[in-house]
Amino acid sequence: MSISPRTARSVRFLGVVSASVALVLGVAGNAMACSIRDFSAKAECDAQGKGVISVTDVDPTGVTAEVSVYLENNGADERLVGTQTIEDSTAKGVTVTFSEDWEPNAEYRVHVKAKGYVDEDIKPNLTTPSEACETDEDNPPAPENPKPSDKPSTPADTDTATPVPAESESESTAPEPAGDGNTPSPEGDSNLAETGADSNTPVIAGVAAAFLAVGGGAIYYSTRRREATSR
Repeated sequence: MSISPRTARSVRFLGVVSASVALVLGVAGNAMACSIRDFSAKAECDAQGKGVISVTDVDPTGVTAEVSVYLENNGADERLVGTQTIEDSTAKGVTVTFSEDWEPNAEYRVHVKAKGYVDEDIKPNLTTPSEACETDEDNPPAPENPKPSDKPSTPADTDTATPVPAESESESTAPEPAGDGNTPSPEGDSNLAETGADSNTPVIAGVAAAFLAVGGGAIYYSTRRREATSR
């Protein structure tokens, strides 16, 4: 059975189209497959001010990947910071964090391993910022000023206090001297003397009476003499 030239051209055309579709699908599949370009890392500070290293996977196919972080020293691994697994990644990104009190300008190597797809480092190596994180321990709160006490403090041991001797009755109250003729009068008696109620009062009264008598006699004699002259 012979094939017409027209049929042969149609078959060749279908073959070319199929090959083109397969090539496009292959390129698209490779583009969507998990690769090291889907991973990124950065050093930052968390909400508490502590250092962390974050690794983000934006692989839309959700391939499981293992991430390991190493601290570098002169081009060699000094120590392993930690290893974590990323599962069910999405195009929006899935992030894992490693607690690490990193120092400024330190270098870290981040290795990604996804079986059948990736087994290499993120290039270039991660370099931390030039300033370290500031934690609450670096800036302790200032101490509050103590409030002075309203009342003075008293010694707790009252047994050692020196007792004050009580004043004896004999020392506090002096006996009153007995009154006699030679003892000066108290203050109350001296006030009576100032008003005339003392021993000199009768003498003064007698002298005053004598002057009154003499004056009355003189007035009487003068009056009788005038009457005698007028007669």
